[in-house]
Amino acid sequence: MALTKRLLRLPNAFGGAASGLRLLHLSRPAASALPGIQAAQLQKTLTTTPKALVAKEKLVFGHVFTDHMLTIDWTAKSGWAAPQIQPYGPLQIDPCCAVLHYALECFDGLKAYRDTQGKVRLFRPDKNMERLNSSAERLYLPQFDGEQVLACIKELLRTEERWVPHGRGYSLYLRPTMISTENTLGVHRSNSAKLFVIASPCGPYFPTGFKAVSLYCDETNVRAWPGGVGNKKLGANYAPSIGPQVAAEDKGYQQVLWTIGEEYELMEVGTMNLFVYWRNDAGELELVTPPLDGTILPGVTRDSVLELARGWGDFKVSERKITMKQVARASDEGRLLEVFGAGTACVVTPVNRIHFQGTDYHVPLDPADATSQAGPLAARVYDTLFAIQYGEQPSKWSVEAATYNALGGDALLPQTARMAEAAAADSNAKL
Repeated sequence: MALTKRLLRLPNAFGGAASGLRLLHLSRPAASALPGIQAAQLQKTLTTTPKALVAKEKLVFGHVFTDHMLTIDWTAKSGWAAPQIQPYGPLQIDPCCAVLHYALECFDGLKAYRDTQGKVRLFRPDKNMERLNSSAERLYLPQFDGEQVLACIKELLRTEERWVPHGRGYSLYLRPTMISTENTLGVHRSNSAKLFVIASPCGPYFPTGFKAVSLYCDETNVRAWPGGVGNKKLGANYAPSIGPQVAAEDKGYQQVLWTIGEEYELMEVGTMNLFVYWRNDAGELELVTPPLDGTILPGVTRDSVLELARGWGDFKVSERKITMKQVARASDEGRLLEVFGAGTACVVTPVNRIHFQGTDYHVPLDPADATSQAGPLAARVYDTLFAIQYGEQPSKWSVEAATYNALGGDALLPQTARMAEAAAADSNAKL
């Protein structure tokens, strides 16, 4: 048996009606007449058998999931239904469901962090909502109000508060996903869809400190192409990368360096955005990353690295095309200083060597310390973003995710107490 409670009120996702996060809706026939997502209509069905927590030292990314998930259904006739927080469990879909046959699916990823005061925080969650909407639009899946979905996600975090680990480097990973639930074969727009969010506690990406990785420059396979969907976070972008990744590992390298064209223009590294720090042909210190030309995923961490670096003003910061041949030449000439990937999971991943056309090009990392696994810039970026994410450094990017208990009162309650409160309310309602 499950306990159900309807929420009568929810906060604005960013503390005010004028937060500016409301997102545009894709134009659809009669869309304006259909209901949008309303966080105030959120309903909760709580599990009566909460799981035991896993020791944080034993957490493996994506292996453990919390007690509950958020689901919101949509149909072309009725619009968005009331959001539901319900016990975590399998989704029931028809074998002919379009998501199973035509990859009509997109997702995003963000983390909740616990700061030193015990508060739960999110890092630039509005950017994730914007990107998920953009991905959904490309598949002609329904658009949604990011502010309302974030309010629902915050309530999921309040419900799962006990699952947010304590300690720097630990976090609760959130995976918002939208799938087509159209139950007919044939490639066409979906008349039904489901948006859901699951949560998984995870430990530090580098539990014992930085570990620089090696890259294999793939000269055959292409991750994305102009006019394609490389700038959208679709599951269909990730499945084809498994073969090249396994091939790189078999050759003794940890990640694939994706390129495109005869000049081997750099794209991404594994599933991360790529940064090169060097002294360019003009003799300038420069941090450069490939431009958002439609083939590159607009990473939230990528955008954050660029904004931080420009704010520091210590070197030139560029978004422009860069080729592996240029990187190889810079390495030969002693101008290559650092290479690193950036993404939600790792924040920053330093690179120590790149294989290209039969040659391993070594990246010096920190010339002052031969044992270092990260260059000074990568370490600076990592430390700064970590400090912001965990609330140690004030920033507009860090958003408190749980400032009051939506079941009543202003303080977060332990999950067991919240369930007991819900059980008592449910029992009283039956008297």
